[in-house]
Amino acid sequence: MFGDFIRRLTAPQPVPLDDSDARLALTALLVRVARADGSYDETEATRIDRIVRARYGLSPFEATKLRNEAESLEAEAPDTVRFTRAIKDAVPFEDRLGVIEALWQVVLADGVREAEEDALLRLVSNLLGINDRDSALARQRVEKA
Repeated sequence: MFGDFIRRLTAPQPVPLDDSDARLALTALLVRVARADGSYDETEATRIDRIVRARYGLSPFEATKLRNEAESLEAEAPDTVRFTRAIKDAVPFEDRLGVIEALWQVVLADGVREAEEDALLRLVSNLLGINDRDSALARQRVEKA
């Protein structure tokens, strides 16, 4: 279903994503982080819906539809590095901290920080050009909210 999209993501010289594809890639990354600990539940899915509704001004129906598409894409996609590269190319550096905060919101949605989620978030942060300190500060902001 997402063969063309995945081919564009995995191309040696990927073309920057348009807004719609960037939304899908970011949402798929949120799903990947939520699934990292082997437990993807309604709490995390609801949090993802809230994040994409707020970030993109979507209706509840549109947010759920985007998440459902992202779940399918995430299941077909080869690796996190390619997702992250697409997002890095599509999101200006100044906005990437918002991406990290969104990822932390998903990790913390179920109230438990698992080692697998921490490891994946550390990898993603570094691939996005966000250092560990800034990622930790983003996590702290999310925890206080």
